[in-house]
Amino acid sequence: MSEAQAVHLTYEDGARAVELARESVESFVLQGQREHPGSMRDAFYNRTGAFVRLQSTRGRGRLRGCAGAYRGKDQLGHAIVDAAIQAASGDSCGSEVEPAELSSLNISVCVVCDYLLTDDPLSDLELGRHGVAVDRDGNHGWLYPTVPIENGWSAEEYLTRTCRKAGLSPFAWKEDDTMVTLFEGQVFRERPDGGSVEQL
Repeated sequence: MSEAQAVHLTYEDGARAVELARESVESFVLQGQREHPGSMRDAFYNRTGAFVRLQSTRGRGRLRGCAGAYRGKDQLGHAIVDAAIQAASGDSCGSEVEPAELSSLNISVCVVCDYLLTDDPLSDLELGRHGVAVDRDGNHGWLYPTVPIENGWSAEEYLTRTCRKAGLSPFAWKEDDTMVTLFEGQVFRERPDGGSVEQL
């Protein structure tokens, strides 16, 4: 499907990915420092993309940050650290995560297994399996694979909202000048009740 390095994480790898993302967020928010992955699990040496998503568990559970890339040049461990820091910074959702928020964040990690540049996104897109990234004229936007399922979106609405996130017209995904990439990933997150990590 792509030039991505084939990666498959075990449950233990996924749990460590989420743990590393949380450690990275906390280190950045509390000390302004970049966490070092340290001695990494074997899967974390693969070069692939990763995304980190921070969701508040307060009120309506608004998105506090989301960052990453589907194409990864760095080793996975470092990609997770970088995405976590970017998600917690003010560049992601407008305001930096504050120390008081750390205990009420739900953190998830999407590790990219594969991606496909498509010229027929509506036919190729499989809801719940694919994340979507759009690129055009220097504008870029993407959405996590789990987002359309969480919100009950159709494939067309998913593509439309990704275009809006990129600052493009809602139906830019239909136009030849727009690059639409579908990425597959394994998603792991902290359980909402504060328990162990779950794979979605």
